[in-house]
Order: sequence, then C-alpha cells, then structure tokens
Amino acid sequence: MSPVASYRRLFALTGPVYVLVAFLGRIPLAMSQLGSLLLVSGVTGSYGAGGATAGALAVANAICSPLAGALTDRVGQRPVLLVQSVVGSLGLLGLVLLADGYEQGQAWWPLLVVAAVAGAFTPQVGTMARVRWRPISRRAGVERRDVVDAAFSYEGAADEASFVLGPALVGVVGALLNPSAAIIAAAVLLAAFGTWFALHPTAALVGRISSATPSVGRLLTPSLIILALVQLSVGVIFGSVQAGTSVLATDAGEPGLTGLFHALLGVGSVLAGLAVVAVPDTYAYESRLRAFTIALAVLVLPMLAVDSLGMLAFALLVLGVAIAPTMITTFTLAERITPVHRIGAAMTILAATTGLGYAVGSSIAGRLADWGGHQPAFVVPVIAAAMALLLALGGARTLRVAQSTPLVGEVQTVDSAL
Repeated sequence: MSPVASYRRLFALTGPVYVLVAFLGRIPLAMSQLGSLLLVSGVTGSYGAGGATAGALAVANAICSPLAGALTDRVGQRPVLLVQSVVGSLGLLGLVLLADGYEQGQAWWPLLVVAAVAGAFTPQVGTMARVRWRPISRRAGVERRDVVDAAFSYEGAADEASFVLGPALVGVVGALLNPSAAIIAAAVLLAAFGTWFALHPTAALVGRISSATPSVGRLLTPSLIILALVQLSVGVIFGSVQAGTSVLATDAGEPGLTGLFHALLGVGSVLAGLAVVAVPDTYAYESRLRAFTIALAVLVLPMLAVDSLGMLAFALLVLGVAIAPTMITTFTLAERITPVHRIGAAMTILAATTGLGYAVGSSIAGRLADWGGHQPAFVVPVIAAAMALLLALGGARTLRVAQSTPLVGEVQTVDSAL
C-alpha cells in the first residue's frame, strides 16, 4: 500500500477534526521553548540567561512528563491533560508578565523559575496521541501492525511539523510584534486545543490499570534506556542548533528570523518522516535505527562550516532529513517492547529525554556562544549525533532480543493480526 493510501486509511479511523486538534495541541510546546529563549535573551541581554531559561522549561517538562504519562496509564488521559493544559497556559502568561516588568541589572532567576513551572505542566500531546492509536484501531477492528506503524510514522512527522510551524510562528509574531506576543499565542493555543484534545472522545479509549489488571511488566528495561539515550542525543541536537541559530541570526541583524530558520530543520524532517511508512516491513527496526543514525552523523557535519545565513539554511534543510526517521524508529521500537498498559509512561519517557536533551544542548551551546559565537555552538550537535550513532550500533543486539521477547500482560490481538 502506498504511503498516501496508508495515511488515508489511518485518518478515516478518527476523522479530520481529531487529527487537526491533536496537531495544534502540540504546537505550544514547540513555541514555548524558542519563545522563552528569545524573550529572556532580549530582556536580559544574555544568551546564557535565555538558553538557561529555555532549558529550565524543557527540563521541568522532561521531569514531569513521565510522571504525567504514568498517571494517565492509571487514571486515564482526560483529567491529567485538562489540568496540564490549564496550568501550563497560565504559567506561560505568568512568564510574559514577569518579563515585561524586568529591568536591566535585576536577577533573572525568577524568569527561570516561572518558565520551569510552565514547562512542568505543558502536556506532551504528541506522545498521548501515539498512545491513542492502538485503541482507536482496536475499536475499528483493524488493530494490525501495519496500521500502528503507519500511525507512528504520521505522529513522528506531525511532531516534526509542529517544530516547523511552532518556531515559524514565534519568528513571525516576534518580528511583527515581539517575543511576548509569541508566548501569549502559545498560551492561547494550549488553553484551546490542549483542553479540546483532553475532552475528545478518543481519550476515553485509553485503558486504565486496575487491581484486576495482571502484572504489566518492567518498564525501565535496558532496551528502553538505549532508546531514551538516543532521544536525549536528538534533543541535544535540537537545543544546540536552536541556540546557535539564534546567535547567528542576531549577529547578522535579523533576530526575528531565528524561528523561521530553525523551522527549516523540520522541513526535510517532515517529508522524510512521512516517507518512512514505505520502508519494507522486512527491514528490521534495529537495522533502521543504525542506518538513520549513520545518516544523522553524516548530515550534521555541514553545520561546522556555517558562516552565513544562506549556508545555515542549507545545513538545516540537509540535517532535517535524518531526524524524523530516527525519532519514528525509536518511538516505534519503544511501542513494540513495552507492555500495553505501560505505553503512556514509555512514550513520555522518550519525549522527556528529548526535552532534557534540548535543555542540555541549549544551555551548553548558549554558554559556548557567549564565549565564541555560533561556531563553537554548532560543534555540540555534531558530538550529539555521534553519540546517537554509537548507541544505535552498540544497542542493536539488545533491541533485537527485546522485540522477540513476549511482553508480560500484553494483549495478543495485535500479534494475532500480523
């Protein structure tokens, strides 16, 4: 089946409204990270302060998202996502109010604290959408491996598209108005579409762990840890590239273009991610991870030669081609090796380590940029890509064995349909 036919069949299971709501609900997280970096850098005059604040938002999200994911496995997605959407949007608005009252020379750590609160409650809508596809397909009577794999390919591309549109919106709104307006827009989107996603009927399809549920198996296995570390490396690439891009655009006199340039990273990534569904089923997923991380390590090298905005645009487009396929593969592998009643926790762990990587990459690259400009900042993604490749090469056997091991407490409907 062609990729277009696969996605058409997938979207027919829910209708276009759900797909739209789930997509728009994940954009605020993509906006808030870059938006907070630009907002705090602007009011404090320090790239380090901006990177640390954006990093604090990402770290808080990384710490709290797995807790929220585990809670959705127990009580369902709806109540957890409702609280996250409301409190997260209020936190973003609080960051804007505090930044508007900031004066040069004041301590900037309160900005970091408020950003951390906002990040702690911003929901990982993309990961929660991944969790819903299996019960959605089960309800429709088409719970097959190819349907679930198509769903994960789409969600990976949708995540990347959100990180295209999110920074682009920050760039456009920031250029037309200011970074504060971009954060306010993120808060409004979160309040509207985050709550809509929480209230959508598909939220009720996600099962809950009860006292009658059999043992659900171990969550933090060596294979899941390997996948989480790969995602950590991808997050470092995101954060460091974003910080270096901000510095280069600012030095070129075009700080408002930061979001638009960073969005280029996702253009090739979205196209490559949508094409992953066409990869033959016979191509093992641990082999895919090796191939995609090799591509990642090679395609990141042009970042070392960037010395102008034109060269930056080319390097970002090239690098993006390897990112979504790598992320789609890690999330799909996690779904394959995780007991069904722990998938919410597993998906948010991967998303959280991506956010943690963003924080690490943004902070390190920001400090390097304060010292030497964009060039040392762009060394960070090269190192991170090499780490991802080493993990994929060293962990291939562990991942292969994990896929062949029966899952404790797993529902057998998917296997019977293969």
